[in-house]
Amino acid sequence: MSDDTIRLVTIGRIIRRRWRLLTLLALVGALVGYGASVLFPPRYTTSTSVLLPGTWEERELLTQTEVATSSVVVDRAAATLAWPGVSAADLRDRVSAKATDGNIIKISGTADTPEHAQRLCDQVAKEFVSYATRIATASGDPGAAEELAALQQSVQDTSRRISDLADAADPGQTVESVQTRTELEQLRTALREAITTLKQADPADSEAKNMVVMGSAARPTGEAPPTRTQLIAGGALLFFLVAVIGHLTAARMSRRLRGEAEITAALGSELLGTVDVPVERPLHRPKGKGPRAWLRRLLGLDVRWDIPTPQTGDEASRQIRYRRVCSRLRDRLPAPRRLLIVVPEGDEIARRAAGQLVADAGSDPLLRAVTVPVSRPMVPDRDHEAGVLVVLSAGSWTAGELAGIAEACADAKHAVVGIVLAGPVRATRSADHPRHAAVPAFAALDSELDDATGVTG
Repeated sequence: MSDDTIRLVTIGRIIRRRWRLLTLLALVGALVGYGASVLFPPRYTTSTSVLLPGTWEERELLTQTEVATSSVVVDRAAATLAWPGVSAADLRDRVSAKATDGNIIKISGTADTPEHAQRLCDQVAKEFVSYATRIATASGDPGAAEELAALQQSVQDTSRRISDLADAADPGQTVESVQTRTELEQLRTALREAITTLKQADPADSEAKNMVVMGSAARPTGEAPPTRTQLIAGGALLFFLVAVIGHLTAARMSRRLRGEAEITAALGSELLGTVDVPVERPLHRPKGKGPRAWLRRLLGLDVRWDIPTPQTGDEASRQIRYRRVCSRLRDRLPAPRRLLIVVPEGDEIARRAAGQLVADAGSDPLLRAVTVPVSRPMVPDRDHEAGVLVVLSAGSWTAGELAGIAEACADAKHAVVGIVLAGPVRATRSADHPRHAAVPAFAALDSELDDATGVTG
């Protein structure tokens, strides 16, 4: 698994074989999300818009958005609302503003109830318009405003004097009288334009004073995200994904050997062949007692998920594999052919394969099987055996564990003459009768393995 590409079939295998654990973790995540929703009460958000008439540059609009969320505006709104337990600092975190197309400042507010959210937006917009207008008005010089008023009065007096001169001009049709009237009318027009320009330049008529709140904020009908449902669903999904990623990470970091070359190098011997072991669905679960074993069975942790789904195999091909292994043993062993089969403790597939080898070999060669604990491996001392045959399944043991078994064999003065790898397959219907016929051999091996374990443990 450590060198394989993560595929959808791998994730599907995790979900299929760990669905109980994943379901439990998803429920825990949902409870965590629910707890978060209790700690963080629901919020409601609404917004209102303020129109800025005239022509505004982008930097001026950005300035207005900063003014809308300034401490002065929010503090005045907080003082007007006077909500118990809510300070102006709290409201600053709940108010935001942004400039949109069309010279519009959109002010948003968040509160604990829909009514409070609506009132907060409306009050902030009102205080913003009032404060922006006051800034624009106060920015002018009072002395300049008085001079501007006096200038407007002088222009109006001049306009009346021009009208009097036009009336006193010769009403005849001479060229001089027509030219005089035309010049007086042009002067009147220029004065009117000057008056209009002066009025537009008046701070009291500035664009800031013409800001308009475009209606009251709408009362929100739903909670602002994240809602309680979103927190619960997010917690469940987060825990589910973390569990799946944890399985993949553990498989990537696993040091269990799967390749034939790695296993033979760790044991320092030669691979004699691979054999198939028929299994049922689900795979055989290891035995165990106590609350911990019961919990593992309940959550499905007693079945490894990273083992590929067994392929379908027939009885004839399985028998051929076992016969070939026995034939190679006869060729490698001197007469009399006595051999000790070492099976790592807890390797159920290897145990069943060893039982099948004992049944198929008969008395030539004479095989005796023992289980060896991998934590503290101990192999019986050499008696009349010509060597040790290690039977194990791929992907179950690390290089250090297999090296420990090889060292235990060397301490007992046994030479590892070969290795047999056992793999699970799903039996076909035609193989049922031969498989049932081999049950006595497996039962006898169980007793022999138990006795050997008691001696060597």
